[in-house]
Amino acid sequence: MIKAIDKTKRKLDMPKTEYVLKRIKELEADGHSPRTLFAACPNSISVIQASLRAAKRNNAPIKFATTLNQVDTDRGYTGFSHSEFVRYVERECQKINFGGPVIIAIDHGGPWLKDKQSTEKWSLNEAMDGVKQSFEEAVKAGFDLIHVDPTVDIFLEPNETISIAAVAERTIELIKHIEDFRRKNKYPPISYEVGTEEVHGGLADEKTFDTFLELLKSGLKEANLEDVWPCFIVGKVGTDLHTATFDPEVASTLTQKVKPFGSLIKGHYTDGVTNPEAYPLTGMGAANVGPEFTISEYEALIELEKIEEKLYEEGRIAIKSNMKDLLWSSVIESGRWMKWLFDDEKGKSFEQISPERQEWLISTGCRYIWQKPEIVIARYQLYENLKSNGFEAEEIVLSRIERDMDNYFHSFNLVGLNKYL
Repeated sequence: MIKAIDKTKRKLDMPKTEYVLKRIKELEADGHSPRTLFAACPNSISVIQASLRAAKRNNAPIKFATTLNQVDTDRGYTGFSHSEFVRYVERECQKINFGGPVIIAIDHGGPWLKDKQSTEKWSLNEAMDGVKQSFEEAVKAGFDLIHVDPTVDIFLEPNETISIAAVAERTIELIKHIEDFRRKNKYPPISYEVGTEEVHGGLADEKTFDTFLELLKSGLKEANLEDVWPCFIVGKVGTDLHTATFDPEVASTLTQKVKPFGSLIKGHYTDGVTNPEAYPLTGMGAANVGPEFTISEYEALIELEKIEEKLYEEGRIAIKSNMKDLLWSSVIESGRWMKWLFDDEKGKSFEQISPERQEWLISTGCRYIWQKPEIVIARYQLYENLKSNGFEAEEIVLSRIERDMDNYFHSFNLVGLNKYL
C-alpha cells in the first residue's frame, strides 16, 4: 500500500484526504494563499508516471481519480485491478523516491457508470451489487476516497430526470454498504465524495442541490452514520466535456452552501479550463482532469512518429511503427467513441463526422486502447526506432504530459505544499 512510501500516512489519525484538506485550511488561516487539490484521471501508464514525476518536481500532493471503466475487478481498460493499481503506484513512487501524499480514489462510482453495465442493461440490483463489489475491493486495496455517484438511471425515459430522492437514497445505501464492510473487517476510515456535475444527475440547480444535502444528512443519521460525511460534493461550476470556462460566481455560491456541512466543492471536467487560477480563489476543494492528458499523450506520440518518418526516409530505420494509423483504426474499431457523439452525430458513420470532431474523438478515445497488444507493440517499435538514433522517446512523451500537468500545480497554488504536510 501507499503507506509504505507516503510519509504523511505514518502520522495520521484521520483519512489522508481530510488531513491534507485540514492542513490547507490551517495554512490559509495563517496567511497562505488558498489552494485546490489537483486530481489526475489515470487513463494510461504514461499518465500515472507523469503524475508522480510532476508531483515530485512540484513538491505537491497528487490525487488519482480512477473510474470503474479504468480500474476494477475485471481490470478495466488500464489492465489494473484495485490492488494491482495501488501496488503499481507504490512501485513508481519507489522508483523516483517520492514520499509526498498520493491519494487514490474511485471516481464516479455508481450503477451504470461502468460502460459494461450500461451496454448490457444490467438491472438496478445487478448494477448496485456490481458497484458494491468494486467498492469492497477498493477498501481492501487501501483506496483513500470513494466518489459515490448513483445519479444515472438507464431505464428512465429520454427526457426524464432521476428524482433527487432516489439519488439520495442510493447514495446512502452505497455509503452504508461501504461502512458496514469497512468496520466489520477493521479497515481504516476513508473519505467520501458525492454528487455529480452532470445535468442528468439532477443536481444542476441550487434548490435541488440544497434538497440533496438535507436528504443526505437526514438519511445518514437514520442509518446511524452521523459520523460519516463527504469531504467533497461535486458541483456544476460551468465546465463540462465541451465547455472550458470555470464560473467563479457559481463556485463561490456553492462553496458557501456546503461550508456549514463541513464539505468542499469538487470540480470535474476541468480539462483545458481557461481560468484555472480562479479555482483556489473561490474556495474549490479539488478538481479532476482526465481526457486532456490523453490528448497530451496522443500528440506526443504523433510528434515522435514524424521524427520516425524522417528517419525512415533517410534509411536509418527499417520498419516503421505506423502508430497513428493503428491508433485511429483501434479507436474506431472499439466503438467507444460513439459514447461521446453529439445528438446530431448519432447514427452517422465515423467517416461522416467532421474532421475536427474525428480528431477529438480519436485523441481522447485512445485512453480505451492504450493497452491493446498491437498498440503496446507499436509503441515499443516507435520508442526503439528513436532510441537507436539518439532520441529519448519515452522522456519526450512523459515530459509533454507533465508540462500540461504543471499548469494545474501552479494555478492551484500547490507548488511546495508538501513541506507543510
